[in-house]
Order: sequence, then C-alpha cells, then structure tokens
Amino acid sequence: MYRIGLDIGGTGIQMGIVNEKGQILARSGIETRLDIPFSEQVALMADCCKNMIKEGGYSLLDIVSIGAGVPGIGNQKTGEVVFCTNLGWHHVPFREEFRKHIDKPVFVDNDATVAGLAESVAGVSAGTASSVFITLGTGIGSGIVIGGRVWSGFHGTGSELGHMILETDGILCTCGNHGCVERYCSATAIIRMARDLLQRHPESMILDMCGGDPSKINARMVIDASREGDPVGEKVFRRFIRYLSQTIANVMNFLDPEVVVLGGGVSRAGSYLLDAVRTTVPDYILYKDLPMSRIELAKLGPDAGIIGAAMLS
Repeated sequence: MYRIGLDIGGTGIQMGIVNEKGQILARSGIETRLDIPFSEQVALMADCCKNMIKEGGYSLLDIVSIGAGVPGIGNQKTGEVVFCTNLGWHHVPFREEFRKHIDKPVFVDNDATVAGLAESVAGVSAGTASSVFITLGTGIGSGIVIGGRVWSGFHGTGSELGHMILETDGILCTCGNHGCVERYCSATAIIRMARDLLQRHPESMILDMCGGDPSKINARMVIDASREGDPVGEKVFRRFIRYLSQTIANVMNFLDPEVVVLGGGVSRAGSYLLDAVRTTVPDYILYKDLPMSRIELAKLGPDAGIIGAAMLS
C-alpha cells in the first residue's frame, strides 16, 4: 500500500506516491494559483493526484492516505488550514474539501514539521526515538518528532522554534514580537548583520561579491567570505553561530532529543557550519557530564516535503 504526499508552496505544489520506506515512486506537480478560490485550487491538486496515480500504473485502491505540508498552520484534528499567508488561506476546510474529490484519509501539518518527520523516517535521523528538525532559510521552521509521531501541540502551533524569544526587547519580528530566534538565526539575519557591519567596513570582500550593491547580498556570500578569512564575514558568522548554538542548546536542555537536524538553505554550508555548531553548543548545555544530542545535517533536501507529508497519520 502507498501514500501520497503534497508539498504545498507559494509558487508550486509538488506531490508524490511514497512507499512505507519513504521512497518516492512517482512524482507530479502543478503551479500554485493565487488567482483562484481555495476550492478550485484543491480541485486542481486532486486532479493532479489522480493523473499521477494513473500514469504511475497505480489505482486509488493502492492509496492508503493523503498528507499535505503547508507553509502555515494545519489543525491535525480537524484537517483545517488555520492560516497559510502565502496562499491567502485562512480557516479553510482542507480535509473536507479534498475528500470531495478523493475519498481517502487526509492529513495536514506545517511544512517544516513534515520535513522533520521525513528525516526521521528516511533521512539522517531514521531509526531514532526522538528528533528535532530546524530549517535555516529566509525564516526558521522546525519540527519535533517523538516516538515516530510529530508533535505540533494542542492547537497545531507547537514546535515554532523560530518564534521563541532569544533576546528580550530585541529586533522586531514579522510575527509582531521582539527578539525571536528567526531574527538572529536565519539567512535574513545573516544578511542584516552583514549590511550593518559593511556601513563601517566598506573594505570587506563581501561588497566585491555583491558588485558593490548591499541589496544583493545573500547568506552564502557572507559565509563564503568568512571561509576566506574576511573580518566582516567572520564576525557575522561567529555571531550567527553563537545565536544558533544557544537555540540548539535550549532545545537540548528542554527536550533532550536524540538528534537535532539542521536543514534549509544555510545548511548547505555543510561541514563549515556543522563543525562550528558542534564546537559551540557544548558551551550552553546544562548537563555537561552527560552525552549530548547528536547534531546532523539533513539529507533529503526538497524531497523531504513530499515524503514527510505522505507519512502523516
């Protein structure tokens, strides 16, 4: 028996038929349409699923369930998407609407949460009893898996590590609070810190990398400059690593997971990032005479959204 996973993004919706081992057996996808009502977008998703099933040589009888990961909040109990700002969805009955087209069990959860589930099923944290996934991108996403099941809290808003308060009265966050982890540990944070320092240190190689236009700086440039020994790049990277390590240590001190998994665009820095984090996190760990949670890099990449969504139950 097989499951279907939907990775619903702001510009595209990717989907796949997935087996129990987390292997994607067939794929398809459609454009995300922001110009049509919610019900029509769901109908297009369902039609794409049906075509994928047929073209893959399967039938609806082979499909056990359908799961969806959304860039927002999904209520596991009701199947409602509480809000998904990128698509303009607010309190929409995703499960109910989807089942009008394909009458199978339908599950929905946050996209970072399902990515964490995917890693625990078929990725770097497979075989572990507990794991925490943190995606380091434009913002911060996260997913907590305990005993093979995701933990999203009573209202579906749990595991929002990006909005823990890291700095009292800190930088204003898009959520309305001040000092959230997202303002210090994301790619956006790296870019902001670099631009601030460049005002006082225009001699940095980062300005050469961006063609002299600070608006074109990205996180990769800053990290690459740090690798090359650029003082501004190094200072930003060290500050970023300190904040990220504090966040990871908070997770370890509170949950004591077996593994903490780092994903997202910033994680492409690879061992340069991983080695720095592994070196710094112990400074903030509570029980220093006990083994520490492993810290690893995610390995499923963009497939995690499809695989994790399919594994929802």
